[in-house]
Amino acid sequence: MTMSELDERSKKILWATIKSYIDLKSPIGSEVVTKRFSFGLSPATIRNTMADLIELGYLSQPHTSAGRVPTEKGYRLYVDALLKEYTLPLDPTFLQQLFNRLHSIEKNINRLIEETSKTLSAFSHYVGVAIPPQPKEITLKRIGFVKHSDSKVLCVLISEEGIVKNKLITLAEVLTQRDLNKITNYLNHEITGLTLNEIKTKILSQMSREKTICDELIAKALRIFKEAITWLPEYNVYTGEISGTYNLPDFATISQIKKLFKAIEYKHFIAKILDKIAESDGVQVFIGSENTIYEMEDFSIVVSTYKDRYIARGTIGIIGPTGMDYEHVIPLVRHTAETLTEILSEG
Repeated sequence: MTMSELDERSKKILWATIKSYIDLKSPIGSEVVTKRFSFGLSPATIRNTMADLIELGYLSQPHTSAGRVPTEKGYRLYVDALLKEYTLPLDPTFLQQLFNRLHSIEKNINRLIEETSKTLSAFSHYVGVAIPPQPKEITLKRIGFVKHSDSKVLCVLISEEGIVKNKLITLAEVLTQRDLNKITNYLNHEITGLTLNEIKTKILSQMSREKTICDELIAKALRIFKEAITWLPEYNVYTGEISGTYNLPDFATISQIKKLFKAIEYKHFIAKILDKIAESDGVQVFIGSENTIYEMEDFSIVVSTYKDRYIARGTIGIIGPTGMDYEHVIPLVRHTAETLTEILSEG
């Protein structure tokens, strides 16, 4: 059954129950709704409507004498309604603080994205997560190679977006720094200004013809670059501080805390979820079991993409309990993504 199939009274009581549960973090009875909301309805009428909502799957009742708790179906209905309200309010002072906080470090994109995850945590009291624009979408500005030992070379990649990646790679052959400088000059001449996908296609195409290449140095350059880019598609996921979440009753159980820590420890779990929306615009919300990862089934994640002036996409989000304060978190994620896009588009 969709929201349009619920009458106005049922929707009001469902909304009131969800908001009360989010605020109070305990099962909600009809008396609580009567006291908190001026519906002009008796507790008996509200109780009967709650019973209907339980039957329809929007609420549950842990025990016969207990209050009501929203289900994932109830949250989904509520969240879908909030997502349509683009003008969900945020304090103007807060918005200015957000802008100033991020604008102060705009020149270092890695620090900017890390600070964004911390800001989301600080302003929501849940767990903020952020992924920089992904390597497969960034444009190369320069690559360099520095000899570390006989077989090891430090590869440094700088993108047009300001992303810096470095990695120690092992080569099958010993090269001098002079050789590495020549390789660096050749590669920068050939691939600067291309996206990494375009570079991979070009390098692999040239390597398929490697036997016909007369210049051994060019052949070495192709091989070393192929080795260098194998690690680039990995996700770099920044997470904000989790300590503030211990005050939330929803995180009170040890098993839930362990699950959340595990999901964050194996950051590719989070990256998988965030990657699902990489080509989408606007805020999306995954509630409980809608997250395909077992460790995340007790939590919700509110996410949005952002862009830079090169149209590379990154993702930010907030992880919290299924009973998180969506009315605050959705506009927080939305405005943070818009602020990041504005800062990065200005360059």
